[in-house]
Amino acid sequence: MVEGVLEIDRVSKRYGEVVALQNMSFDVRGGELFGFVGSNGAGKTTTMRIALGVLAADSGEVRWNGKPIDIDTRRRIGYMPEERGLYPKMKVLDQLVYLAELHGMSTNDAHRSAENWISRLGLRDRRTDEVQKLSLGNQQRVQLAAALVHEPDVLVLDEPFSGLDPVAVDVMSHVLREKASAGVPVVFSSHQLDLVERLCDRVGIVRSGSLVACGTVDELRAGGTSRLVVEVPEAVNGWTEGLDGVRVIGSEGRRTVLELDHGVDDQVVLHAALATGPVHEFSRQRPSLTELFRNVVTEERTA
Repeated sequence: MVEGVLEIDRVSKRYGEVVALQNMSFDVRGGELFGFVGSNGAGKTTTMRIALGVLAADSGEVRWNGKPIDIDTRRRIGYMPEERGLYPKMKVLDQLVYLAELHGMSTNDAHRSAENWISRLGLRDRRTDEVQKLSLGNQQRVQLAAALVHEPDVLVLDEPFSGLDPVAVDVMSHVLREKASAGVPVVFSSHQLDLVERLCDRVGIVRSGSLVACGTVDELRAGGTSRLVVEVPEAVNGWTEGLDGVRVIGSEGRRTVLELDHGVDDQVVLHAALATGPVHEFSRQRPSLTELFRNVVTEERTA
């Protein structure tokens, strides 16, 4: 597998007066898991469809290894749509073989690959069943197998974890990590932000058709406020008053959660805490991706 880079470069798309995408730009590197997150209607699916050539951009360009994506390149992309894209009355094995052949595989190679992914994704007992007779979770597994069966160079997955039970989530997570380890750029959207935080090397947050934040979770955390958990058993209420850029956002007994503006020195807070008496806890609380995402959405609604 040759590593490459998928680039979304200043892509814009309008539907009449509605701006679906505006100068959307990011890249997904070989061997990287990239999480693409945003509210419903933010532009995630539109971006993915343009990357696949299902939709045409009004402006901008999608490139693979520095070259505009063409029909041959698209055959090397594994795409998993959010909505079901399978033939409901076709048997699982027959469908996967057919799709692999459409992507240029020989019949023997298609059968070999289909059987491999059927086994890997826990579908061996369902290989001769019609897709419409499977549970929604197993249909999702078949959908992933359809994206993988032709051994793609790029994976673009729209809500791949939707409807999966915890065991299936673990199986899919392992497969995505394995493909990334083999040098495949993997981009997927998801509303399950705990999974995105756990799996992804980088995360892009999209809002109203534009990418508003991009980086590792640690990098995204560094750009905002920080939090401290302080336990001061002898402190009186209001002990943080007078500390500029420090807000109390939660408390339980004498354990207080503080939010600090960017640039505020936590040692100033420690000094104030020690002035009240003994300090039993003084630790930094790392905001989750869910909290970071919520802050971005809140900024949009209050702007």
